[in-house]
Amino acid sequence: MSDSAPLIARFDLPDAAATQALGAALAQRLKAGDVVALRGDLGAGKTELARGLIRALFGDDTEVPSPTFTLVQTYEDESLPLSLWHFDLYRLEDPEEAFELGIEEAFADAVSLIEWPERLGPYLPARRLEIALSHVGEGRRATLSGGGDWPERLKGLSL
Repeated sequence: MSDSAPLIARFDLPDAAATQALGAALAQRLKAGDVVALRGDLGAGKTELARGLIRALFGDDTEVPSPTFTLVQTYEDESLPLSLWHFDLYRLEDPEEAFELGIEEAFADAVSLIEWPERLGPYLPARRLEIALSHVGEGRRATLSGGGDWPERLKGLSL
């Protein structure tokens, strides 16, 4: 994210449950067309946060595998006004490969959760919520930033 994107919040996440709780808190503030970029090293909690978010929207018993090998997992429920596409772009060798995954459709009509968003290069939308996850001691830290209406939409976000 560029330096012009304002910092929205920081959360210390002592364990996997806290990481999932942050995802669940974010879920209620999402709408179709949103792009959420999840950054962080291997094991930083990207999939854990996605799991909490997806289960908050689609039910606690929803299976949420890491899309490391499939590259994308989609989630829909006819009773909800949105669908969600969970991308893991770690294995992408060229940003244009993302078009084969249907990423344009996801950007237009769904919530897009993207792990390893830097692999999209110039195709990563500027209008996005950026969540950087990092290791801090035994836990993690999530730093949220984004422009547009993200600061207002996430005002008061707590775990």
